[in-house]
Amino acid sequence: MVRLAGGAAILAVLAWRVGAGPLVDGLRLTTGWPLLAALAITSLTTLCCAWRWRLVAGGLGIEVPLRTAVAAYYRSQFLNATLPGGVVGDVHRAVRHGRDVGDVGRSLRAVAWERSSGFAVHLMLTVVVLCLLPWTAGSLQLLVALPIAVVAGIAVVAVLLRLDPRRLPARIARGFTTDLRDAVLAPRAWPGILLASAVAVLGHATVFMIAVRATGAHVSPARLLPLALVVLMASALPTNIAGWGPREGAAAWALGWVGLSPAEGVTVAVVYGVLALIATLPGALVVILGRRRTRPDTRTRDAQSQPDRGRRVAPA
Repeated sequence: MVRLAGGAAILAVLAWRVGAGPLVDGLRLTTGWPLLAALAITSLTTLCCAWRWRLVAGGLGIEVPLRTAVAAYYRSQFLNATLPGGVVGDVHRAVRHGRDVGDVGRSLRAVAWERSSGFAVHLMLTVVVLCLLPWTAGSLQLLVALPIAVVAGIAVVAVLLRLDPRRLPARIARGFTTDLRDAVLAPRAWPGILLASAVAVLGHATVFMIAVRATGAHVSPARLLPLALVVLMASALPTNIAGWGPREGAAAWALGWVGLSPAEGVTVAVVYGVLALIATLPGALVVILGRRRTRPDTRTRDAQSQPDRGRRVAPA
């Protein structure tokens, strides 16, 4: 609840500062070619993410057919985009696949490593792109790149401390390092994970730049790409409400570096949010079809068990 309150607070502050106009404008501008482009690009990014999940899961000894992975990933994206927190869909994906393969624990680890590796690549790309900015954008580098680097360094140090055998049982440390070695850093896995994650991140950034163009703003892709990466990283924070909150706050601030007002930044974020939501609608179809397949199975089991419940034992 505290995390959701953070997202709600960001939205409340933005509504107070810029009003409802950016929301209305964002909904009005989400039509035509931006929608088609978002659907096409998201199909590619979903395929890449599903492939990444398949590689990680394979390293942990569980198989995920690519077709099944794509359908499950679409479903998880749709649930993430419509439910609070932004991670419900991933948990659902892990638990459902775990039940199918008979190992929920290993499936949860696979999804956790898959999402973590994708975030790590996103972080690296963001830092690299920010460091390649011209010196005229040096202030932005200091305000964004350095905090990201500090947070990443603290996270690495914390992990290393937690893996100290004197602090944690050796079994947990061995499990962590074994998963990392077999599922992420294995020669058969890491090149594909790196490629799939990079394509997915750049695909989402492209949709964000399409959202900027749909609002009528004209900003060169070279100047816009690093800001898109920063906003998308903020949108990954688990304090959002169905994807809304940190993304709009980050867009209102970051896009000011290319001359857009906070209201225009929020409008861009709204357009991107609507595009992202509509692009995940195939996941809603997966949810509906999954329920229809489950109901006949349930009725069949009930019909088979009914005679057993009504049967009487003959007296001896």
